[in-house]
Amino acid sequence: MLQIICGMLLGFGLFFIVADLLRIPAIKVSKAIKELTKLQNKKTAVFERFVENLAYFISKHIKIGEYKRLQLLSDLQTANINITPELHISNAILKAGIYGLLAIPAFFIFPLVVPLVVALSFAVYFKESKGIQEKIKTRRTAIEFELPRLVFTIEKTLTHSRDVLAILDGFKNNTTDELKHELLITVADMKSGNYESALTRLESRVGSAMLSDVVRGLISVLRGDKTEVYWASLSLKFADIQRQLLKGQAAKVPSKVKRLSFGLLFCFMAVYMVVIIVEIMNSLSAMFG
Repeated sequence: MLQIICGMLLGFGLFFIVADLLRIPAIKVSKAIKELTKLQNKKTAVFERFVENLAYFISKHIKIGEYKRLQLLSDLQTANINITPELHISNAILKAGIYGLLAIPAFFIFPLVVPLVVALSFAVYFKESKGIQEKIKTRRTAIEFELPRLVFTIEKTLTHSRDVLAILDGFKNNTTDELKHELLITVADMKSGNYESALTRLESRVGSAMLSDVVRGLISVLRGDKTEVYWASLSLKFADIQRQLLKGQAAKVPSKVKRLSFGLLFCFMAVYMVVIIVEIMNSLSAMFG
């Protein structure tokens, strides 16, 4: 018990010393600034506020190569994460460091666990720094799942109207949050600038091959080309892709559903077995009675 208390006191002492050396703002000061500038609508916990300040401080001392920074900035924009690349890396470092601090009390309690804790902190760092790709994939999949409906809407609307802005503006209210967010940006961009440039920026933000086909068709519509055959074939192509996506989702059904199915089958078999056994016992009692 004494070792645990010593380890905790040592950890807290080192924490406050480092915080003082790095001149991290006090919690009351940062809280007053947050409330004064109204940067957020909901209340943030004290610990979360401190972690945000510490991550921001670390981000100011992180240097990234220009190529890597541009690539990471593009990934963050695609994932709809509104932070700088330096802040993204500092968040990963900070979360890994929090896990790494657990090695201090672990050294006094059970030293053999220290390498495991250090390995866990490295795993957290790599997961946080590379986790953005998983978010991009999830967001892109959600957008691509809605594209067949968008293509179908465009195909039917072009029979009586070629107003691309009106088509996108009307569709954004009847789709998922991911695609709605992109369409809101694109519609605002089209209203304030060149239509083709706005559609090209939409394509580059999402980075989807399916969306590239849609943008190519919309640009052809803007140029006055006849695109009826193109949209009809694209609608068939996307419908087939959507069926494949649905099959993929069905294949990822959790295994517990299968266990429940086997349990339900077992219950049905048990009911039939009970009925059969009861009937046999009644027949035997009538035979030997």
